[in-house]
Amino acid sequence: MKLEKINGEHCSHRRSHHPEHVKKDLITRLNRIEGQIRGVKGMIERDEYCDDVITQIAATQSALNSVAKILLEGHIKGCVVSRLRDGDEEILDELIVTIQKLMRK
Repeated sequence: MKLEKINGEHCSHRRSHHPEHVKKDLITRLNRIEGQIRGVKGMIERDEYCDDVITQIAATQSALNSVAKILLEGHIKGCVVSRLRDGDEEILDELIVTIQKLMRK
């Protein structure tokens, strides 16, 4: 695995470096999703109506998809472009697999 120096430290090529405002947004979204999951669990524990639980699960899945879209955009604009500039075309195969994983849903 190729190592590069970032801020004077050797780092794996497989690390992401999101701007702080993006990380903060992602963490906020994930905290909200975590709360939604706890809410769904509580609904099941309280034997709430199945359709209401399913509606909340769909909302949670949509929120997770939004996080994935943000990450994918950053990955393409950052990691993929950088590695292509470095002549690493293997990143394209990795990207295709990643998109296929997202499309399985």
